[in-house]
Amino acid sequence: MLVKPTVPELLRKTKKNRYSLVIATAKRARQISKGSKPMTKDDDISPISLAADEIEEGKVIIFDENQWQEEQEKLESEKNKEENE
Repeated sequence: MLVKPTVPELLRKTKKNRYSLVIATAKRARQISKGSKPMTKDDDISPISLAADEIEEGKVIIFDENQWQEEQEKLESEKNKEENE
């Protein structure tokens, strides 16, 4: 059971809906359970709790489709800029 951070706290932090929050938390928890190093200092053993902590701390960002596309374009632009220098 997820106690801290609470779902309402995470929803305020991410400004997303519950569906997006659940999907992002589950995906990150799956990455952690498969061996990805947690990005939080908390020593909880639950991948779900670690993923929620990362979201609360702003270390995992939840994008919607438009935001994701914009972020990818920015990264591509920065990469091209570096290659041209």
